[in-house]
Amino acid sequence: MPDLRHTRKQIKTALAIMLTADVVAVVVLFSPLVGSTESRRQELTQLWSDLQTKTRQVEPLKNLDKKVIIANQQIEDFYKKRFPSQDSQILTEFGKLAVSNGVTIEQAKYKPLDEVTGHLHPVQMEADLLGSYVSLAKFINALERDDMFFLISSISLGGEPKGPIKLQMRLETYLKGT
Repeated sequence: MPDLRHTRKQIKTALAIMLTADVVAVVVLFSPLVGSTESRRQELTQLWSDLQTKTRQVEPLKNLDKKVIIANQQIEDFYKKRFPSQDSQILTEFGKLAVSNGVTIEQAKYKPLDEVTGHLHPVQMEADLLGSYVSLAKFINALERDDMFFLISSISLGGEPKGPIKLQMRLETYLKGT
């Protein structure tokens, strides 16, 4: 027959340990270190809000490796499409735009500049043009919208009261470097 005194002693010890654990849990629950239920709820709400904010902040960084590859391709396409590799392409495009908008080129000069911006070589152009106000306005609009990159730096209008308007234009474009 088992010894009941020994079993009773073990049960009392286990009950004492559980009672001590309950007392410690009650003390921790009501202690000022943990705070009230309302303060814990507010802290949980604040932490959830912080998590949502941080998640929104890092959203643009998702698939960053793919975005970098796409951006590099777009940059390469931009350089191919917008910057000529030969001087003659600049004058040809400028002439096409003038003819298609009813503008006459009296004189056009271009001068490659010595400075280099990245892999691009700036080219400064000066042109004297003749045409009606409407055709010159359309020409400027077409020049700004053209696939080739033209940057107009100055425009001077002149002319006779009964005749075509004279337009003096200074602009820049860029050649691809080798």
